[in-house]
Amino acid sequence: MSTSLLVNKMKEVAASQGKNYDIHAHALTEEAKYAPTADVILIGPQVRFELENMRKRNPGKKITDIPMRTYGLMDGKGALEIAEKNDG
Repeated sequence: MSTSLLVNKMKEVAASQGKNYDIHAHALTEEAKYAPTADVILIGPQVRFELENMRKRNPGKKITDIPMRTYGLMDGKGALEIAEKNDG
């Protein structure tokens, strides 16, 4: 549920900046279905332990974790900036 709240905040920030991003939250169990079409994959701090495994399973994909502070504060702007930084 908290991930959905952060996604909504990211969408609000993107819209306020005139950016048309397609932002979604998915469970780790759906990685194989959604990772291939993602430009950037952000994972929450609660599953940070999977970061290196995800990178191995998805070579060439931009995958990073959301810092605990950004996630805990539901900082949509900060999370969006992380995604944009990793998309470059």
